Amino acid sequence: MKIRLAILASGNGTNAQRIIEYFLDHTHISVELVLSNNSNAFVLERAKNLNVPSIVFTRHELNETCHVLDLLSVQGIDYLILAGFLWLIPPSLLRHYPNRILNIHPALLPKYGGKGMFGHHVHEAVLASGDTESGISIHLVNERYDEGRILFQARCPVLPGDTPETLANRVHELEHQHYPVEIERYIMSE
Repeated sequence: MKIRLAILASGNGTNAQRIIEYFLDHTHISVELVLSNNSNAFVLERAKNLNVPSIVFTRHELNETCHVLDLLSVQGIDYLILAGFLWLIPPSLLRHYPNRILNIHPALLPKYGGKGMFGHHVHEAVLASGDTESGISIHLVNERYDEGRILFQARCPVLPGDTPETLANRVHELEHQHYPVEIERYIMSE
């Protein structure tokens, strides 16, 4: 029986697409569902194009009811994978999926993490600091933004003349290269 993943995403969905494609013909792991808190997120179109069902939910349904947890349970989801999902995960999901919710952050944690630190905000902060490197952090999710146990990091240089966009492009390359592989490695080692 395959290990079943659900991806939670809020935006464009390039990481979600890469993860879905990576596990398409995997013998042990499959992506069964994409969930989004944004009905206009392009990740929903990506999921549709890859024949993965998707569901949109509200903050109320996530935090105040069992709706999302019930959806995941009905689908037999084993792990949650955050791919650009911007809301804090509620305690009910953390309890139901202990050490089975993974996230990727576009910087080298513990720097540049926390509420509001996503996308271009992170890259702007890295550039403003004068740091000479950035990268990605893949970590477990806990009750605070970006503070779960780090599972993997990869680095890239910050180059003279970088803009948030040019730095983001290098970080995205690392995300696409490493996130699916590290998800697989973590799950298969459990």
